[in-house]
Amino acid sequence: MDTSGLNFILQAAFWVTVALTISGAAIAVFPRNILYNVLGLALALIGVSGFYLYLGSLFVALMQLLIYVGAICIAIVFAIMLSRPLHVDIPPRSAGKVWLGILAATVFFIGAAGVALKTNWQAAAGHVYKASQWSVQNIGNALLTRYELVFEVISLVLLVAIIGAVITAGFSRRISS
Repeated sequence: MDTSGLNFILQAAFWVTVALTISGAAIAVFPRNILYNVLGLALALIGVSGFYLYLGSLFVALMQLLIYVGAICIAIVFAIMLSRPLHVDIPPRSAGKVWLGILAATVFFIGAAGVALKTNWQAAAGHVYKASQWSVQNIGNALLTRYELVFEVISLVLLVAIIGAVITAGFSRRISS
């Protein structure tokens, strides 16, 4: 395959990942059903995993899928199932909070777009992973050296999500009793 064909495929994959992430984020924010919000969050996190893969960090992409999508979103779904009675009405949104949220999102988007436009993005084309790179010893060394901070932050977020799910489930059971 020639270089222009490969560049086209990489660009197409990038824009599909962008569309996946933005649509997941929209689904996570706009529906009034909290289960749809969690599914949108999972879709957005899958898109973020695609960005890590596009930037050449296969390990962080896999950790994103495994921990954030696989564990945290499932923990949130369990917390929803354990805590929220289905017969309770959802309170209406206040217009002031909606406009304040739109303003905050616009400011954040302008800042993120400014950073993204000023960054020199380069695809990880031609980077091939060898099977020997994925031995248990190499993964262990990577976790304790290069990816130590990433691994610890991911572990901390997972712990907080699990504790939050347990507290939410326990709190709702005390209220309903």
